Amino acid sequence: MPRRELIKNVRRIVVKIGTSSLTEGGKISGDKISRFVSDIAAVKKQGYQVIIVSSGAITAGAGQINKKRETLSIPEKQAMAAVGQVILINEYRKHFIKKGYNVGQILLTEDDVKHRRRFLNARHTMEALLELDVIPIVNENDTVVVKEIKFGDNDTLSAHVASLIDADLLVLLSDVDGFFWDLADAKPVEEIRKITPEILERAGGSGSADGTGGMMTKIRAAEMIIHFGEKMIIANGCEEKAVQRIMKGENIGTIFIGNEKRLSSRKKWVALRKARGTLVLDDGAVDALVNKKKSLLASGILTVDGTFDMGMAVDLADKNGAVVGKGIVNYNSGELDRIKGKNTRHIREILGSTYFEEVINRDDMIIF
Repeated sequence: MPRRELIKNVRRIVVKIGTSSLTEGGKISGDKISRFVSDIAAVKKQGYQVIIVSSGAITAGAGQINKKRETLSIPEKQAMAAVGQVILINEYRKHFIKKGYNVGQILLTEDDVKHRRRFLNARHTMEALLELDVIPIVNENDTVVVKEIKFGDNDTLSAHVASLIDADLLVLLSDVDGFFWDLADAKPVEEIRKITPEILERAGGSGSADGTGGMMTKIRAAEMIIHFGEKMIIANGCEEKAVQRIMKGENIGTIFIGNEKRLSSRKKWVALRKARGTLVLDDGAVDALVNKKKSLLASGILTVDGTFDMGMAVDLADKNGAVVGKGIVNYNSGELDRIKGKNTRHIREILGSTYFEEVINRDDMIIF
């Protein structure tokens, strides 16, 4: 299908720009930011809503303090992020003001999308900024983030933002032209509709010297976007007017096409939660979940792996270990270990009370 046809209904875009597309010689490049801003402003004038996910804060801070990024400790990286966020947002503001647009800064951690209320608060803030014709500029809050609440890279963050704001298209601008089966190929793969084990194997590798996102993080982001029923493009941020040309339907980079049915906001939120354990299910339970669209009952659980509390996300696997879905549990791991395989009517006598009939309600579950 022609690219123009694939994106004809796109109205809301998340554009992630990588560190390598914003920096020169270990410092933020005003010329590169100016060129990117001009590209985005031109797209805005065509009537599109744009949210930016921007890398570069740590590099900007390190460049200002004359530190080499690769020698920094974790606390030093957090300190450089604190310095660099100011530099980065000021550069964006300076160039966008010239184009007639205001910007708003949003700093997120994984914790902000894990908790439903904070997820919705972040969404409402972005919606309000878009209504005011302000361009949201999002980054991970590296100044306070620790491993447990860290996205890890801005490719993953941008997929979360696209989900949070119900974007129609995610554009990842980096230092690569797209996804290649072989680096000797003249052009990248034009279109991908499913992330296969072969694609994941081919995507193995690290990111650029100044960033954290390699091809694997981009493919993992694409995997989420496909499941959400949305679209994503990997393209080279050094291409002249890259975003404008993408929105005109030019075959730039690789496009990933999502499932026909888009997930609801709540289902996306479930999908984005990190699994804290695994429930292994019998054949009957797998069939009920996958084919009959039922909730999960205790009777269908064979084993409980991991330690988790009520309200956390767990993977749902068949007897062979294949993960078939994910859901938010109504019982903690200790309780589930006691009621697994039991009929619902026996839960009260085992636990002393019955909180819920279902271990996972259908509305709090996604099936892959």
